[in-house]
Amino acid sequence: MHFELKAIRDGEGVLALAIEAADEAEAIRQAKSQGLSILTIKAKKSWQGLNFRPRKRFALALFSQELLALLNAGLSLVEAIEALAEKEHQPDIQKLLKQLIATLYEGRTLSYALQQFPVYFPILYVATVRASETTGDLAVALARYVAYQEQMDSVRKKIISASIYPVLLLVAGGLVTLFLIGYVVPKFSLVYDQMGRDLPLFSRLLMSMGHTLRNNGILIASIATMILAGSGYALTRPATKLRVMQKIWQIPAVGSRMKIYQLARFYRTLGMLLQGGTAIVTALKMTADLLPGTLRSQLILASDSIREGASISQAMERHGLTTAVAARMLTVGERTGQMGEMMDRIAAFHDEEMARWVEWFSKLFEPILMAVIGLVIGIIVVLMYFPIFELAGSIQ
Repeated sequence: MHFELKAIRDGEGVLALAIEAADEAEAIRQAKSQGLSILTIKAKKSWQGLNFRPRKRFALALFSQELLALLNAGLSLVEAIEALAEKEHQPDIQKLLKQLIATLYEGRTLSYALQQFPVYFPILYVATVRASETTGDLAVALARYVAYQEQMDSVRKKIISASIYPVLLLVAGGLVTLFLIGYVVPKFSLVYDQMGRDLPLFSRLLMSMGHTLRNNGILIASIATMILAGSGYALTRPATKLRVMQKIWQIPAVGSRMKIYQLARFYRTLGMLLQGGTAIVTALKMTADLLPGTLRSQLILASDSIREGASISQAMERHGLTTAVAARMLTVGERTGQMGEMMDRIAAFHDEEMARWVEWFSKLFEPILMAVIGLVIGIIVVLMYFPIFELAGSIQ
C-alpha cells in the first residue's frame, strides 16, 4: 500500500513523503527509522477502477551513471543535473529533475533534495549521497552505488535466466497435454463409441475428461483465467508475498539457499554503506527492510548488542546472521579495520555459491521435469491406444 505522510526531521522542517508498506504500522516504522517525527499519515489507494496502465519507472542506475560521467567531465553538480533534465523526454522525470535543481538553487544539499522523493530515490541511495557530502567525494559514492547495483542485478539475472527454460518446458508440456485431452481424446472416444466395446477403467476416465474439457472449454478457460488473474493480483500485495515467502522458507533445501541469498544481499548493501562512511548502527537500521521478517527481528537484536558494545562478528553470529565462512571473514574484517570491504567479499563469496547451486539445480531439475512431462504425455497416449491393443489381442 502507498502512504502519504507529513513529518518533521530535526533541522529540516516539515517534509511531505510517500512510503510503500504492507500496512500503516510498517509505514510508521519505516518513517521512524529515517529519523522522522510523524504529523499525519494517510493511505492512498493503488487500485483505482480498472486502470492497468503501467507506471513508468525511474532508471536510478542509469541516472547515477550519467551523473557520474558528467561530474568526471568537470561539470558542477547543478550543471550536470541541468544537462540531464534538458535531454530527458519523459515529462514526469524532467519535472523531477527540475525540482531537484530548484532545491539545489535554494542552497540545500543533494541528499536533502533526493529525500523529498523517496519513491524515486531509496533511503540507501540518499544515505550514500549524504555520507559523501561530508568528505566531498560524490563521484566516488556514485561509482560505488553503480557497482553495487550492477552486482545485485547480475545475481538476479542469473536466477531469472536459470528459470526460463523450465518455465518454457512447463508451458509447452501443458499445451501438448491440453491438446491431447481436449481434441485428440474426444476423437478417439467417438471411434470407441461406434465400436460398442467396454473400455478399461482408466481409459474411460480419460475419455470422460476429454469430453468434459471439450464441452465446457469456455467455462473452464474462464475459471482458469480468473484464478490466474486473482493469484497474480494477490501476489502483488505485500502481505500475501510475505506469507508465500514464509512458506517457501519452510522448505528445507530451498529455505537454506534463500537465507544465503538474503544474507548476501544484506552484506553487500551493508558493506556499501560502511565504505561510504555510514556508522554501523545506522547502516544496520537502513538495511533492515532488505531482510524478511524472521531475520529482521534477529537483526534488531544484533543491532542492540552492537550498540551495547559487542563486536560485529559476535553479534551477527549470536543472532544467526552469518554462515561459517561469513563469521570468520567478519572476524578478519574487525582485525584489519576493513569491515566494509570484507562484507563486500562475503557477499561475493555467497553470490558465487548461489550461482553454482542454481546451475547445479537447473541441470538436475530440467531432465527430471522433461521426464515427468514425457511420462504424463506417454500415459495419455497409452490409455488412448490401450483398447486398440486389447482388440488386436482378441483378434489374434
